[in-house]
Amino acid sequence: MASSSPIVSGLAGRYASALFELASEAQALDSVSAALDDFAALLDISPDLDRLVRNPVFTAEEQVGALDAVLKRAKIEGLAANFLKLVAAKRRLFAVRGMITAYRALVAESKGIVPAEVIVAAPLSEANRAAVLEALESQAGKKIALTEKVDPAIIGGLVVKIGSRMIDASLKTKLNAMKLAMING
Repeated sequence: MASSSPIVSGLAGRYASALFELASEAQALDSVSAALDDFAALLDISPDLDRLVRNPVFTAEEQVGALDAVLKRAKIEGLAANFLKLVAAKRRLFAVRGMITAYRALVAESKGIVPAEVIVAAPLSEANRAAVLEALESQAGKKIALTEKVDPAIIGGLVVKIGSRMIDASLKTKLNAMKLAMING
């Protein structure tokens, strides 16, 4: 099931797919997901950990040892911890962010959740976010995991990306279309 998905390609996809299968068999999809989210958060806030992950100068033993200490301190254990240590031992820690992203996508897909991104000029209010989410879920016919990205360059409106589909209702695009119509008209 997981290996046929287009979202799991390349090195990161193969590792994520293997972890997904193991977590699925152990009925631990959510706990592994939470542990990987915790590790990703650590990567985001710790430049030293990020350097350890990205730097090829460190040996596999050094990476595994340092990672083991970090995981114990962060209380990340079980399947997720074993997976991260295996990745370090195989000298593939540089691709761990992609592995986490691919794993998240596999979990979402298995639960029937469709990832969607909305790009807006200013942060959405809770009411607007709920309205956008409701509209997308009714259109897709599935549950949507919505991420919001703020890009003031679109001026107003929004751009929605669901899978390979994109709906551009931004003011910037509309103004550009008007400009072209005036030039060509």
